[in-house]
Amino acid sequence: MSTEQRVVCEIRGHIAWVWLNRPEKLNGLDMAMFKEMVATAKALRKNRSVRAVILAARGESFCAGLDFKAVAKDPMMIPKVFLKWPWTKQNLAQEIAHCWRDLPVPVICAIHGNCFGGGMQIALACDYRIATPDANLSIMEMKWGLIPDMSGMATLSRLTRVDIAQELTMTGRQFPATEGYEYGLISKLAADPLAEAEKLAEMIAGKSPDAIAATKYLFKKTWKADTWKALRWERWVQARLLGRKNQKIAMANGLAGKDKEPKPFRDRSSFL
Repeated sequence: MSTEQRVVCEIRGHIAWVWLNRPEKLNGLDMAMFKEMVATAKALRKNRSVRAVILAARGESFCAGLDFKAVAKDPMMIPKVFLKWPWTKQNLAQEIAHCWRDLPVPVICAIHGNCFGGGMQIALACDYRIATPDANLSIMEMKWGLIPDMSGMATLSRLTRVDIAQELTMTGRQFPATEGYEYGLISKLAADPLAEAEKLAEMIAGKSPDAIAATKYLFKKTWKADTWKALRWERWVQARLLGRKNQKIAMANGLAGKDKEPKPFRDRSSFL
C-alpha cells in the first residue's frame, strides 16, 4: 500500500486548506483516505485559531467516490467502514462526510472535475459548495445497487426538494454543476472555485470567530425546526455570546470610526 499522505492540511493565517491528495486515483476513497479525512477534521476541531476551512482536491477531479478496487484488495474494508460501534452515533462511512458539518467553523468545498458517490456526499456535508460550471456530479450509489449512506440522507433533505433528491438517487445519473445549482445542491458557480472559496473564507475569518461558530451551531439546531424551538435556541445561543471578549471586540470595532484600525479577535472560545 502506498504510504503517500492521502489528505494534506495547510493552515494559512486563520484559514485551513484541506486537500484530497490521491490524484492518480481521482481521489477515490480507500481505507487510508477514510481515516485521514476524519483525523484531519478532529485536529481542526481542536485548533481554535482556525476560523474557516476550504476543502479542495489535487488533480483532475474532486472525488470519484469509493475506490472499489481498494475494496476488492481489502475485503475487511467494508465491515470496518460500515459497522457502527455501540458507543458511537455514526459509522466511519458517515463520519468522513458528517465530520465537516460537525466542525464549529464554516467549511467551503471547491469542486472541479468529477464529484461522484461518496465524494458528492462529502461535498453536501460542507456549508458551501462552489463548483466550476462543467463539474460532473452524481449521487452514484444506485449504479452499484446501493443507497447514499455517508450522511447523504441528512444533507439532501436540507438542500433540495424530496422529488429531486429521489430522482437523482434512484437514477444515479450524472448531471452538470449548473443543474446542481438550480437544485440548491451547489451554492455558487465559478470558473475558479478556489479563488472564490478563499475570498469567502477571508471574509468570514474577519468576523468574530465566536459569533461565526454560534451561527453555524444555531442553524444546525434550528433549520426546519418549529418556531418555538428555534426561538428557544436563539435565546440560549445569544446568551452564551453576550459579554464575551470577542463580542466586546466586535462591538468596539463597530463603534470605532472607519479610519481606526480594528482590534484583532481572540481565538474561538469553546462555549458551545
